[in-house]
Amino acid sequence: MKKEEKIRLGISIGDLNGIGSEVILKTFEDSRMLDFCTPVIFASVKILSFLKKKYNNKLSLHGIDSAPQILDGKVNVLNVWKESIDINFGQEDQKVGSYAIKSLKAATEALKNNEIDVLVTAPINKHSIQSDEFTFPGHTDYLNQELEGNSLMFMITDDLKVGLLTDHVAVKDIAETITPTLIEQKINTIYQTLKQDFGISKPKIAILGINPHSGDNGVIGKEDEDVLKPTIQKINESGKLVYGPYAADSFFGSNSYKAFDAIVASYHDQGLIPFKTLSFGKGVNYTAGLNRVRTSPDHGTAFEIAGKNQADHSSFKEAVFSALKIFKSRNEYLELTKNPLKKQPRKPQNKHN
Repeated sequence: MKKEEKIRLGISIGDLNGIGSEVILKTFEDSRMLDFCTPVIFASVKILSFLKKKYNNKLSLHGIDSAPQILDGKVNVLNVWKESIDINFGQEDQKVGSYAIKSLKAATEALKNNEIDVLVTAPINKHSIQSDEFTFPGHTDYLNQELEGNSLMFMITDDLKVGLLTDHVAVKDIAETITPTLIEQKINTIYQTLKQDFGISKPKIAILGINPHSGDNGVIGKEDEDVLKPTIQKINESGKLVYGPYAADSFFGSNSYKAFDAIVASYHDQGLIPFKTLSFGKGVNYTAGLNRVRTSPDHGTAFEIAGKNQADHSSFKEAVFSALKIFKSRNEYLELTKNPLKKQPRKPQNKHN
């Protein structure tokens, strides 16, 4: 019987002036990680060899130039470029940012072509990635364009899952952005995600109010009364277990979140401040709602400690394991619902190192 193929885990390198490369190297320095997946880092074996020495990292790298050369049991580095790069740790640098985007684009293309199965992205700097060719505020928006489905930022641990109605939206624009259509779309995405990607058959979802105290019956803004409450009622009538709006200020401190499979925050900081407070270092950013699996750690480039060999790789490691678990769960769900995920056959492995 043919040995089951390992899940191919693609990794985009992120901003080389940040801690991304450090946490990647630290994660896979533990050779046991190769029992779970076949990593493929989209970067340059030359730059990663330099960084290995910098961090006194013992990881063995397998440099390749194309997907058919990927080998199980190796940490593969697919050369997206071969030229040297000037790295200045902790500095915002548009040139270095352009290589983060080269890595992301190559990894995304490989994901679309079934050359890799899942994608884990190391952190980027939102300023240094901007150019005439790349005008997205971050990974999620770019992947939403490139992949099928409607993306949703979903922050996850085993015990806490927080989705957002609006993510990178200015505070002054939040209320007008939240419409009944948007609420229904996001709730449907989270509901389906909990079922297919986390194996929860009848999810319970809580929604946090838009205004302080969920508007206090219209005293502090009308949006909760006029937009959120009627939409929640409509969703409930479709058979989904959705509750709220809850006042956000006491929801997490009172442990109310523990009664639900997911919490939906109205805007970025309302959801991410409590999530990161409760879960920092263990949390994972999952882009739900797309036809491919992408995760990332719950931290940024951490320029202040970049190059100092001080970065904690826990969240990146969690992002790897989350991607693998979600991929398996989704495949099982699609198998059970008689719609198996068809994977194109791969070309034979090149056995020459």
